[in-house]
Amino acid sequence: MKSKLIASTLLLSLFFTSCDAIDDLLSFTISNEASIQIKSTSPINLPTEIITPDVTTNSSAEFKNNKTEAGLVKDVKLKSLNLTITTPDGKTFTFLKSIHLYISTTDSDEIELAYQDNITETTNMIELISTNAKLDKYIKADQYKIRTQVTLKETLTKDVTVKADMKFGVTADPF
Repeated sequence: MKSKLIASTLLLSLFFTSCDAIDDLLSFTISNEASIQIKSTSPINLPTEIITPDVTTNSSAEFKNNKTEAGLVKDVKLKSLNLTITTPDGKTFTFLKSIHLYISTTDSDEIELAYQDNITETTNMIELISTNAKLDKYIKADQYKIRTQVTLKETLTKDVTVKADMKFGVTADPF
């Protein structure tokens, strides 16, 4: 009886370990970047809209490199979205009160991607909070749009350029 219990436990352990290994094989990351320019003419304490150029995805190539295709993608979520000030040199995020990023495609409605409110960072990099939205249809598209809404708490004397580094976690079935 004891040996059957040990054998059953060992078998279940192997099963769950192999399932985790299979999930790891079918999960990968897609990285994209966007540039956001915050104008020095932006008003203080009022939300300002910033439209960025379309982001061209490399998702088809990423799917192929990971031995899958768009039709086999099961789940896409934002893993991280980091913002870094690229110009002017030495500028920190102390001027920013809040920032919200939205994603859309020509075929899909706009949804909120990530945000940060009550910003107190004194560095040139911040990590936004993901909304955990399901992003399959946006990442499968050839390109998507990022719209940014910022609220400033200080007057800017120069335009500020911010690089958005986005990492998307993808889970898919193999070919």
